[in-house]
Amino acid sequence: MKAYHSIREFFDLADRRKCSPGILACQMEAEEREVPFEEVWEKMKKTIPVFRQSIKRGLADRSKSVSGLVGGDAYTLFTAKNRFLSPLCKRACAYAVATAEANAKMFRIVACPTAGSCGIVPAVLAALAEEENSSSDDVTRALFTAGGVGKVVAENACIAGAVGGCQAECGSASMMAAAAAVDLLGGTTTQMSDAMALALKNLLGLTCDPIAGLVEVPCVKRNGFHAVHTLVAVEMAMAGIHSVVPPDDVIEAMDQIGKLMPVSLRETSLAGLAATKEGLRINMRLKGKKRKEEG
Repeated sequence: MKAYHSIREFFDLADRRKCSPGILACQMEAEEREVPFEEVWEKMKKTIPVFRQSIKRGLADRSKSVSGLVGGDAYTLFTAKNRFLSPLCKRACAYAVATAEANAKMFRIVACPTAGSCGIVPAVLAALAEEENSSSDDVTRALFTAGGVGKVVAENACIAGAVGGCQAECGSASMMAAAAAVDLLGGTTTQMSDAMALALKNLLGLTCDPIAGLVEVPCVKRNGFHAVHTLVAVEMAMAGIHSVVPPDDVIEAMDQIGKLMPVSLRETSLAGLAATKEGLRINMRLKGKKRKEEG
């Protein structure tokens, strides 16, 4: 089977074969690894309970991380009275924060596609699957669609904050989640393209400026924001709103912006939030704590 190197090629090939991009991605991986389709499918399916476990533990455990910077906010949001967000959006937001908090507390290290953006894809799919009563096979298919999109982004741009800023982490995750969500809803590849482009282009330029170099502030709550951001993009695309700029061009723009971004804003903690007075104070406190523990 011919390999794909762009979103357009990926979706065109899926349309020609009259199947979901997720089915195509699984077929191609099976061919590359020279193993049965079912083996690859079942391996992906096993990630679903892992995601759900991270969400469950993140919601239940209200203790703080070792740094003391995060912990308990997922539970607070999940149990709070609904005010402005729909129940679906609030669940997605809480689930994303829960996954990221679980990650920060070393419960389970999740990279989807990175540790800093670990909550977006799991949260969007978990919340949407609950809403739509989707089967585990539906979610598995959607995860393969997300993986196929992530492959293109990694090949043509980057998914690492150290290379392209947080637009490369949360932006890529939002793009992957948008495509997966549309797939889960039974949408078309055109709707997937629009949702992906809308999701990523509205996160372009996002810096990676973690306080004290930890994947905690602003990373954990950023996952919650961008889970909802993803659902907005999906809502627009499913309503028939088109992105003027196609996803492959948006990925190219993200790559260009990442290369133009100063090193100080690419996960080095030399600028942005990490360099604020409070950010520097926290950094000094944690360094002092570490020296005391080592001494």
